[in-house]
Amino acid sequence: MKKVLVIDIGGTHVKVLASGHRERRRCPSGPGLTPRRMVADVKKMIADWDYDVVSIGFPGRVARNKPISEPWNLGRGWTKFDFRLAFKRPVRIINDAAMQALGSHRKGSMGSMLFLGLGTGLGTALIAGGVLVPMELAHLPYRSGTYEDYLGLRGLERMGRKKWQKHVETCVTSLVAAFQLDDVVIGGGNVKKLTKLPSACRQGNNANAFLGGFRLWESQ
Repeated sequence: MKKVLVIDIGGTHVKVLASGHRERRRCPSGPGLTPRRMVADVKKMIADWDYDVVSIGFPGRVARNKPISEPWNLGRGWTKFDFRLAFKRPVRIINDAAMQALGSHRKGSMGSMLFLGLGTGLGTALIAGGVLVPMELAHLPYRSGTYEDYLGLRGLERMGRKKWQKHVETCVTSLVAAFQLDDVVIGGGNVKKLTKLPSACRQGNNANAFLGGFRLWESQ
């Protein structure tokens, strides 16, 4: 069985966990974080860990196992960086919300599940019929802006918690109807700001991102 190193890249921290370990480790990220620095920081953090393959949750668009857009809240250089060469291991890269969705999915369920990550921005991913579908709902039009303008951190700070929660509830109701969803998981750092979850939703856990990273290599 392969030993998997999972890297979850966030706007404030890079978090890591590997097969056979319970202790998650982290280091700062932020606007100055380049891929080269991320790799160096991770290698320093896990110098005493063994791993065979790497899963990376990336805060941006991913296609064909590589970032295809630069993250707005980190440094530059992600789209042209060779992660496999840098780690000298096989690497699988997936959008960070998709990785958390994969870890949040109830195994064996063939129903549709939407993951919403309420953080600095808005992460979204869908699982339908057991197939993971990364999504970019964040920048679709909503009211006088986008979904992210209202459900992300900017919306929370601009409107205050009560109005922000109302928009979360309204959007979830619309998305459940539009996608005929069986399950909705709300995660991200700001889920704790909700005084109650919208109807038929369950709360995610950031630890599910690591579970999703491990699942990327199952049956391989």
